[in-house]
Amino acid sequence: MDFRADDVEYQRPNGQPLLARLYQPIGPGPFPAVLEVHGGAWTGGDRFNNVAIAESLAADGIVVMSIDFRMPPVARYPDTIADVNLGIRWLKTNAEKFGGRADLVGGLGSSSGGHMLLLSALRPNDPRYAKLPLTGSSVDASLRFAIGCWPVADPLQRYQVKKAAGQERFVIAHDKFWPSEADMAEASPTLILRRGEAVEKPPMLIMQGTADDNLTPDMADNFASAYAKAGGSVVKEIFPGLPHAFISAAPTSPGSLRALEMIKAFVHKHAS
Repeated sequence: MDFRADDVEYQRPNGQPLLARLYQPIGPGPFPAVLEVHGGAWTGGDRFNNVAIAESLAADGIVVMSIDFRMPPVARYPDTIADVNLGIRWLKTNAEKFGGRADLVGGLGSSSGGHMLLLSALRPNDPRYAKLPLTGSSVDASLRFAIGCWPVADPLQRYQVKKAAGQERFVIAHDKFWPSEADMAEASPTLILRRGEAVEKPPMLIMQGTADDNLTPDMADNFASAYAKAGGSVVKEIFPGLPHAFISAAPTSPGSLRALEMIKAFVHKHAS
């Protein structure tokens, strides 16, 4: 399916525009839609990180909105999560303009963006995250479905493991984004579920490669197990031998193509 890609401004904090790349299938719709949150250890990257994912979804009849968001030193937790929450509400409010529908909007995040997407999915109405106004809109940030690609589902565990291993680039990024280890624990999707907090539980797809040295080997398992124990519907797909961010690194490899097909099938299933 043909699609077009345009930049749109979805908010203007302190007079500085924040942009998103909007991928719009050409056709009558209604199309499912995905708010996409990039990775980069919460401190780097931009809306072009996951072009391969966005273009593949758009060509399959899925609207994708890949957002930029504020990062350190401009903003850190929880303000960056507020940008994601607003992005979801903006996409739901404007979905019909792009051939979609507000009730068909889900989310996808990769790496640290996966953390932010999972956290937003669990807590769409947290007042810290939902504090940014959206003129003329009353929609919330709840999601029809959520997809985590190699997500940092437990930032506290990742921080402690990388600090003990002396891997300073991870430690530095965490310290820039997170005010404290207590905040990492408070906003850890895995620990939120283990604490038994009342959360939203949209259908989840979690994807993880076994050669991922950015995350602990048990991180995807721990989150998926906690989500299922809390009553959520979750599909966990493991990709043997594949590294962190494998789709962006090699989008035409067999593993990446299999992952993309799984993502598209999951979106269509849960937006039907």
